[in-house]
Amino acid sequence: MIRTFFLCSLLASFVLAGCHSSQKASTQSQSDQHVKIYKLRGKVVSTDAAKGAVIVDHEAIPGFMDAMTMPYKLKDPSILSELHPGDLITADVVVSDDPNVDMVLDHIVVVAQAKADYKPAVSYHVPAPGDLAPDFKMRNQDGRAVHLEQFRGKALLVTFIYTRCPQPNFCPWVTRNFARVNQELAVMPQIYARTHLLSVSFDPGHDTPERLRAYGAAYLGSSAKHAFDHWEFAVPDKAVLAPMAQFFDLGFSVQSDTTITHTLSTTLIGPDGKVVRFYPDNSWTPDELVADVRHALGA
Repeated sequence: MIRTFFLCSLLASFVLAGCHSSQKASTQSQSDQHVKIYKLRGKVVSTDAAKGAVIVDHEAIPGFMDAMTMPYKLKDPSILSELHPGDLITADVVVSDDPNVDMVLDHIVVVAQAKADYKPAVSYHVPAPGDLAPDFKMRNQDGRAVHLEQFRGKALLVTFIYTRCPQPNFCPWVTRNFARVNQELAVMPQIYARTHLLSVSFDPGHDTPERLRAYGAAYLGSSAKHAFDHWEFAVPDKAVLAPMAQFFDLGFSVQSDTTITHTLSTTLIGPDGKVVRFYPDNSWTPDELVADVRHALGA
């Protein structure tokens, strides 16, 4: 399956983080390796199903290599059938410190299709500045109904997590950084009063309000009700989750062992309810988000 703007399939199904290369050593998860992530942008030249690889003519990769044309293995070779010569893509180049582990492409996004005779099953929306965020409804850690419209007048930071996430550089990483953002904003009372943080779970089957409260309390340092006044944890019903994931360009897939492979999605929504900036990975820093929030508020 392909998405119009998003083809992140790298951990088993059509969306997500990491999976299997043809080398046994490469089947380790990123949490088992020390890896570096570089951003690639280029054009698909050809694919090689036998090797599970794609040849990409790409731009210079900052901090890694000059522009060139070369083959890359994929974390999930099964998506090769969804890539076509001439497709313009972005991707993560995952480079392990272990020289015996293959360098692979992860989080592939088809930003322009060369082949017009196929249509993705689901079209994902990449949030762009000025896009009006729909009024998605959820339940928070107290079981109370919340919805995006209620945060009008504030700068709202929305990110997506699930509490069972085992990948330290995914949900735990993002949540720790949200905790730092929350702390940095707290020392600026006027800004703090005009902002709100929202961590949304895409695991409604497991992330009950009680579970979200326990998860959030571990990062907030308190389980008291007032501790969640500025940073809430919420989960939508399944019927709301699908369109919400599509709007915020969140890819996820439940695996046979019930773990969820997923992409990352963080969005800054302005006081007018419109997207200010979208962060598609974990490369943002707390200082960067705080600076963007202040700019969105004219502070």
